[in-house]
Amino acid sequence: MQAAHHFDMPAHLRVVATLAHLLQRLEASGKPIAAEQYRYVVRRLADELRKLDSDVALDAVLQAFPAAAELYENLRYEHAGLCRAPLEQSLNTEMQARAVIDQAARASSTNRS
Repeated sequence: MQAAHHFDMPAHLRVVATLAHLLQRLEASGKPIAAEQYRYVVRRLADELRKLDSDVALDAVLQAFPAAAELYENLRYEHAGLCRAPLEQSLNTEMQARAVIDQAARASSTNRS
């Protein structure tokens, strides 16, 4: 049996944690989810995340809910890139994206010929 871990959620993160938990459940669900429901949760969570500055408590929430961490990173990509991902993972992701873009560009130019 696992011991339960208790974490006193700061008041300013309660809504974020609730939405992050809901998003994580939607992501992990094997059942079909209405697109509008998913978009609503993501929009609400994004709105809440935009209001926050990074701190230790927010980091704990984002570590607990990877889907919310990915959203947080995407919201801050313009300023910080893949700020929450380990460097090796970030580099590999960037290289994969570059390869896909190059492949699509080659396929596009081949289809035009």
